Amino acid sequence: MRLVLCLAPDVEDRILADAVRAGHEVAARPAAVELPAVLQALHPDAAVVAANALDAAIRDAADTAGTRLVAVCARPDGRSRVAALGIREAVDESASWSELARMLDGDADAPAPAAPPRRRGRVIAVWGPTGAPGRTTVAITLAAEAALAGERVLLVDADTRGASVAPALGLLDEAPGFAAACRLAGTGRLDAEQLERVAEPYELPGGAFTVLTGIARTSRWPELSAERVTAVLRLCREEADAVLIDVGFELDEEDADPFAPRRNAATLAALREADLVVAVGAADPVGLARFLRAHADLVEVVDADQVRVVIMKVRSSAVGLAPASQIAATLLRFGGIADAALVPSDGPGCDAALLAGRTLQEAAPRSAALAALRGFARRELLPAPAGRVGRRRRWQLLPLG
Repeated sequence: MRLVLCLAPDVEDRILADAVRAGHEVAARPAAVELPAVLQALHPDAAVVAANALDAAIRDAADTAGTRLVAVCARPDGRSRVAALGIREAVDESASWSELARMLDGDADAPAPAAPPRRRGRVIAVWGPTGAPGRTTVAITLAAEAALAGERVLLVDADTRGASVAPALGLLDEAPGFAAACRLAGTGRLDAEQLERVAEPYELPGGAFTVLTGIARTSRWPELSAERVTAVLRLCREEADAVLIDVGFELDEEDADPFAPRRNAATLAALREADLVVAVGAADPVGLARFLRAHADLVEVVDADQVRVVIMKVRSSAVGLAPASQIAATLLRFGGIADAALVPSDGPGCDAALLAGRTLQEAAPRSAALAALRGFARRELLPAPAGRVGRRRRWQLLPLG
């Protein structure tokens, strides 16, 4: 049997040795981007491909070439990705050669892979104090990174004072999706089908996510009550692997009539529903002072262990020499914050993204800010690779370009 292998190097080396010993011919070991062309040129009998490398182009090329695709899943969500592409044959990365050989030989007795139980998605709230520290940029960039990693992602704009996700992505916000979902939740009519109807799709090269746009007029904030917001986010959790929420800055409980609508209800409800809170501050004297004061209020609303700190726009022109060291010392001395991600300033890259109405990944793929946020997303938001044990390491200070 002629095989093509497209796997992680260590897995590929193991499979190659077993395949040669079993008498198979390994015709090529291409990179994922080369695989469609290789399939069309060689017409191999089978291609053994890492699940995280599979996409519609590879599937279609295999169908055209008459090649059987066998997916090798390294992460728990790999089978979901394979099933979404309509590929029925999959094995775990730890599977023995005999299991893979039975599938390659078309053993009729080999059971079809069972669909994995659907896991509840993670809710990540992105919060920051007043002063435009870069909260929306962080929320959009993290949503795009999760989508590019194969996650089902829903980005929610729950800011009742300055919703900006839709204009930042070039989406129409005449009919705000999040408010529509909240109204449906208030009448008991919100379900997966209605959620999909009111959400806006956003396509990326190599991925996609959906967006619940925010309210265009701040006078509509009473539509986003705590009960409605909680109901919407709980459904979102069931329908997506990762739910990123851009929330407002106000954290006051607003001592008033307990039965009256509260302007900050959406923010507080989202923070309390979140599994993780990304707290965003700006790296200048005013921005850090605002962040440290507001961070003390934040940890009264959510558990401090759920909070991760990201400081944006790090630059020596605003802080002085060795800005990373100075900011780290300030956070530790005045906020007791020992671990934070420091994101270098990249005005041109962020401006290019805003001008184009696209993500940083599309508008400025070499952005230093994107590189820092990508590293954070891989450490804190994306599922750990199979075989990794123990708690994830806390953040480290990121190198500044």
